[in-house]
Amino acid sequence: MNNISIFTDGGSRGNPGPAAIGVYVVDSKGNKLAAIGKRIGDATNNTAEYKAVLEALSWLIENKQNLEKNAKIAFFLDSQLVCSQIKGIFKVKSESIRELIFTVREKQSQLGLPLEWNHIPREKNKMADEMVNLALDNPD
Repeated sequence: MNNISIFTDGGSRGNPGPAAIGVYVVDSKGNKLAAIGKRIGDATNNTAEYKAVLEALSWLIENKQNLEKNAKIAFFLDSQLVCSQIKGIFKVKSESIRELIFTVREKQSQLGLPLEWNHIPREKNKMADEMVNLALDNPD
């Protein structure tokens, strides 16, 4: 795998409330590599957004052996706040969010590949959003 696009989303019904994450991964040709939707218990929207990023990073680490050394990995998030905090543009005031960012950095280091972080409009993140809603609508 050379070029990978990872779309992540998180959401809660109520803020905080029942929450879920969505991750949708495609290759450079648009072929689906992974579609993940999971409930994460009660959480805020921002926490769910971060947990989705962490789930995607875990997927990358688990599949690292399939990645080429020069793989281009681009993340796409519809949360401008989370994207800007991960990029270091916005400050993080919440201790719990600071801990999540620390875990993101740890996983990035473990992966050892450069990652690109992009903010996209919600309309362009439909597959990850769908994974969130499927998880919330269909409790196990």
